[in-house]
Amino acid sequence: MTDVEFIAVEVAYALPHRQQLLTLDVPLGTTAFGAVQLSGIVEQFPDIDLENAKMGIFGQALGTKGLALPKEYVLGEKDRVEIYRPLIIDPKEVRKQRAEKVRQQAGK
Repeated sequence: MTDVEFIAVEVAYALPHRQQLLTLDVPLGTTAFGAVQLSGIVEQFPDIDLENAKMGIFGQALGTKGLALPKEYVLGEKDRVEIYRPLIIDPKEVRKQRAEKVRQQAGK
């Protein structure tokens, strides 16, 4: 019989009107993706497309800045996995629209 070590992690997801933060113990070596699966959060939020969802650890997007992808990122004690909602509008487009509005107002 082998002793499996566990670590405490959190899984977080937020909508404008509802947020959920789950704390769970997962086996040492669990990935970010695996923790989300184990959390059962998709049952509470069926709109989450787990295979395509962007995830991060404490605000750092996984798969960027040298961080592994969610299926490869091995969690550490007290890590918080955040599931990000898809963007409704591209932030660059919003900035362009704002700049255009300022230009129009300045021309009046």
